[in-house]
Amino acid sequence: MVKTSGPGEFGKETSMTQPVNLNQARKAKARAAKDAQAVENRVKFGRTRAEKLRDKAEAERLAKAVDQSKRER
Repeated sequence: MVKTSGPGEFGKETSMTQPVNLNQARKAKARAAKDAQAVENRVKFGRTRAEKLRDKAEAERLAKAVDQSKRER
């Protein structure tokens, strides 16, 4: 018996001849990659509507202030 320390199997004892379902392993790997991408996207694009509106209003306010302070020739 060999002790494994893989995810979810900490301290479990398995024999060397126990088969591994490759289909399940492939799907688990794909699921982990998809979850990692989701976390990355939440950080990159995850702004609330209120934050977007606030930033838009701030940009409009700054543009208006710049336009008002321009000198005409």
